[in-house]
Amino acid sequence: IIKTTLDLNKQFQSLPEDIEAVQAEQLRSLLQQAGSTSFGQYYGFKKILDEENIIKAYQKMVPIFTYRKMHQNWWKQQQKLPNITWPGQPKYFALSSGTTGKRSKRIPVTNEMLATFRKVGQSRIAALANYDFPAEYFEKDVLMLGSSANLSEHRQHLEGEISGINTANIPAWFDRFYKPGQEIAAIDDWDERVAAIAAAAPDWDVVTICGIPSWVRMMLIKIIQTHQLKNIHELWPNLSIYASGGVAFEPHRKSFEALLDRPITIMDTYLASEGFFAFTARPGTMNMQLAVAHGIFYEFIPFDERGFDETGKLLEEPEVLHLGQVEEGQDYAMLISTPAGTWRYLIGDTIKFTDLSRYEMVISGRTKYFLNVVGSQLSEEKLNAGIEALSDEFDIKISEFAVAAIEVDGEYIHQWILGTEDQLDEEQAAQFLDQKLQALNKNYRIARQKALKAVRVYCISPDKLYNWLETRKNKKGGQLKLPKVMKAKMMRKVLDFVQR
Repeated sequence: IIKTTLDLNKQFQSLPEDIEAVQAEQLRSLLQQAGSTSFGQYYGFKKILDEENIIKAYQKMVPIFTYRKMHQNWWKQQQKLPNITWPGQPKYFALSSGTTGKRSKRIPVTNEMLATFRKVGQSRIAALANYDFPAEYFEKDVLMLGSSANLSEHRQHLEGEISGINTANIPAWFDRFYKPGQEIAAIDDWDERVAAIAAAAPDWDVVTICGIPSWVRMMLIKIIQTHQLKNIHELWPNLSIYASGGVAFEPHRKSFEALLDRPITIMDTYLASEGFFAFTARPGTMNMQLAVAHGIFYEFIPFDERGFDETGKLLEEPEVLHLGQVEEGQDYAMLISTPAGTWRYLIGDTIKFTDLSRYEMVISGRTKYFLNVVGSQLSEEKLNAGIEALSDEFDIKISEFAVAAIEVDGEYIHQWILGTEDQLDEEQAAQFLDQKLQALNKNYRIARQKALKAVRVYCISPDKLYNWLETRKNKKGGQLKLPKVMKAKMMRKVLDFVQR
């Protein structure tokens, strides 16, 4: 039944021709719904709606917000009072993983935002009709590995990581396919939850797995060890789809595929605490199609001198584009306006459009994952490319990595941590990474001739890195991610911890 429905939906799938008009309509709907809120009245939403070009009027009258600015000025009040940035009061607040910040952020999640998550999720399911999967696969199990669905009460709302909030709101029709089920998903302790998943795994016929690569890999290893398997396909022969998310998959590919008996279809998703923005919609690529007609208004700031200074800090008056103005191949920082009451919100990711005819894009990095202490100008995309090349060159599996610029005896070096169980000569790895990044980035090459004096590599067991993450956040699994670019102080703390 599901497969037939998807095939019928495929006939009606089409992308809008006038993207500016479609996005203007998303913005209009948001402004109409929030016009009577404190935020809407302060910034004149009703006046904006009277303008001929509401996108231009909106950009003129509403400033750009970072989390700190939005939280301090508006969202903090919304935890106590209704009608601040969105009608009513949010039932949930999502605690972000805090990848680049010290503390978890509280992001409001309204009922309308949950509906948007579901709407994008339904489009993603509909896109499966583009793949040649057997009809029976659509009646089998989907394993979603996220944070605990046991949410905490705080003031007048519930809070937890967004994967836990979404799990707690799984639609009834999907419940029969969803694994590990609500009871196991509510287990707070990560190790206990994975042990329960491993114990129940033989009873499931899993076709699809969703989750962050590093934690999915750890779960699969636990299942394989528990049941003394050679690979996960011995237990789940129909496993055919992995929906990745949270971090770039490519650096994890080798270690992930080592747990399989045969290739499977790997898709990417762009799902954050602030929204579900994009998903892989066709075979032959992991690039993602932006959800352009699902209640979210997007803006884009060029991630270069037009929008940011040399340290990666947002300019006072950056150039801002709507979706109809972007170009392929250019890095952009993304602004979102959503029914969670986020307005012109700098989400912190950088993206790059790969095919504007399909509105396909990739996540190219984070605005804070930009290593430029000595003018090296290394983006996350270049860092990932260096690690992938290193993995291929030495035929090793690298589960995690991080880098920092550290001052040693008055001179700067790049200090790398590589999470791997394989044998690797650290000096050879440093030399290869250095040469590869010089070939990839002329600014890095110039920096190596001047202020950047050396490159060092330490190979560390991934388990030790995950243990450090656990001590830092007092939890494990879920949406926790190792920061790829660290400050020198954090790098020293990691090295002190793992070398004890």
